[in-house]
Amino acid sequence: MSNLDHYRNIGIFAHVDAGKTTTTERILKLTGKIHKIGEVHDGESTTDFMEQEAERGITIQSAAVSCFWKNHRFNVIDTPGHVDFTVEVYRSLKVLDGGIGVFCGSGGVEPQSETNWRYANESEVARLIFVNKLDRMGADFYRVVDQVENVLGANPLVMTLPIGIEDDFVGVVDVLTKKAYIWDDSGEPENYEVTDVPEDMAEKLEEYHEMLVETAVEQDDDLMEAYMEGEMPSIEDLKRCIRKGTRDLAFFPTFCGSAFKNKGMQLVLDGVVDYLPSPTEVDPQPLTDKETGEPTGEVATVSVDEPFRALAFKIMDDRFGALTFIRIYSGKLNKGDTVLNSATGKTERIGRMVEMQADERNELSSAQAGDIIAVVGMKNVQTGHTLCDVKHECTLEAMIFPDPVISIAVAPKDKGSSEKLGVALGKMIAEDPSFQVETDEDSGETILKGMGELHLDIKVDILKRTFGIELEVGAPQVAYRETITQALEDSYTHKKQSGGSGQFGKIDYRIRPNEPGEGFTFESTVVGGNVPKEFFPAIEKGFAGMMEQGPLAGFPMLDVHVELFDGGFHAVDSSAVAFEIAAKGAYRQSMPKAGPQLIEPIMKVDVFTPDDNVGDVIGDLNRRRGMIKDQEAGAMGVRIKADVPLSEMFGYIGHLRTITSGRGQFSMEFSHYMPCPATVAEKVIAEVKERNAK
Repeated sequence: MSNLDHYRNIGIFAHVDAGKTTTTERILKLTGKIHKIGEVHDGESTTDFMEQEAERGITIQSAAVSCFWKNHRFNVIDTPGHVDFTVEVYRSLKVLDGGIGVFCGSGGVEPQSETNWRYANESEVARLIFVNKLDRMGADFYRVVDQVENVLGANPLVMTLPIGIEDDFVGVVDVLTKKAYIWDDSGEPENYEVTDVPEDMAEKLEEYHEMLVETAVEQDDDLMEAYMEGEMPSIEDLKRCIRKGTRDLAFFPTFCGSAFKNKGMQLVLDGVVDYLPSPTEVDPQPLTDKETGEPTGEVATVSVDEPFRALAFKIMDDRFGALTFIRIYSGKLNKGDTVLNSATGKTERIGRMVEMQADERNELSSAQAGDIIAVVGMKNVQTGHTLCDVKHECTLEAMIFPDPVISIAVAPKDKGSSEKLGVALGKMIAEDPSFQVETDEDSGETILKGMGELHLDIKVDILKRTFGIELEVGAPQVAYRETITQALEDSYTHKKQSGGSGQFGKIDYRIRPNEPGEGFTFESTVVGGNVPKEFFPAIEKGFAGMMEQGPLAGFPMLDVHVELFDGGFHAVDSSAVAFEIAAKGAYRQSMPKAGPQLIEPIMKVDVFTPDDNVGDVIGDLNRRRGMIKDQEAGAMGVRIKADVPLSEMFGYIGHLRTITSGRGQFSMEFSHYMPCPATVAEKVIAEVKERNAK
């Protein structure tokens, strides 16, 4: 069994194009996992192995790789930076113990870095900062450090300083040991020498060294007292303090370099070993109650001697079959073991276990607490399910995924593909919990729902390339409904004579609007047996069946109350069928007279925007017929809560990114139905009539 203190489960996350994937490639090169470095811009990097990733030069899925550095085992997850794939970052943070936030030396702290940083804060993940691309035009290490303080509200602890900048960037100075690391121009990461610090940097180094020591000793009262009395702490003591402060999120050790030019990466890897926590040093995952999801007070202690507990955090279909990525929190797992899935109550037998090297794999016979591995061919496991020892059932804290905000209707171009489409969508939903599919009962179309336009664009692309299904993509639709606004009393008689026994049913009824959200209700107040009891269910069924078709545009009716108070029947000709037909006729006769009204879905919208753009965002929401409910100021911007009609929210994310220079984000979920303004209702009814006429 390996020593858990020598494990580091880390993720690399940042804004689009800050160089996460290149950084991962360099880590693999330095740790001897790959010999030829693949470049993102050539579409050849190890962790970006999907066609769509290679082509667009972006990371879509998080990929897991294992490697070794200085006798420590790293499990590294490279995550996407694009906002539409934040779910990948979120689920990776859930199973990591530490992270490296990569920032571009010229771009600085960009919007998506803010989101990911916020997620990491919520997940309480310790991290290092790596300011990358210092060889680029316009790079400025000190400006980025300022932005980390001011934009992210974080406390960067500068560990290395750059020597030279842009084209003259040759190496870094280690602030702790006061040594300079200078690389030659061969581009090989191993070709560097350790020298004395250049004279022109001596003053700056002293300033930063003093800041480093002062920040570090705050973590230990005894060292602080000694330092105040003029005693300099040893490097070992300082490292111990930095490690403690990093783990407690008091500050974030900040490194600099250029991953592309292979400069400065070794110090980052040393930083991971020295400062990021091992699996045993982070707060253990809480166990929750299976029914309520509330914490039970117990935790999954990271130890090999505890019962087996693991979380499935990702499911991926690749050329070897279905892979379930799991993070083992406690206990150990051997090939051939039977484990319990506490979410489904079913057991699964562990067949093959593999350790991932991006898209290659090594077979394993056992794994233990702290490992991140993939299991091949599990049947009913989904993202967020807990796998545990059969005798010790437990549920780990589940993952919460944002609800999709945009939907499109799709249909296969040729009839033969519908079955293929069903199978393909099934696989894709298992892989990506933020992607949902439903069938619209009104139109029979397949509706795809996702986190943004790029997200759905890529899903349609995967269906086309990976599964060979050509789709017709339609415009997004809104689910309108209808209701009534007035109460009325009415009577309807159904009679039909056709020789022999006829049909007869007479009903007297009152119709009134229900409270919003009550739906359709029916009551009978008939006294004296004018309508026999056995016909009540048929009358209710007649009205209920008609509620699917509103009188205005055929949208389903909501919130109507029907009261049957009198009627008449015929001893021979009355039957359940006759009364059901009477109810349907009554509906057609009375609903148009009860002030029918079109109602539209209102969404609860939560917008996050930088302080500078609050006015623009609120003005824009008002133009979309939004009602502003609340504003909350935070360290990194303002959250605006509003109720906005769904029909006004299409294409909103693109618009929001334009007015906030890409830094705004929003989430929305269905709240309730509200009456449409007359102009909107007229337009919708006209569109429906036009569609039906075709």
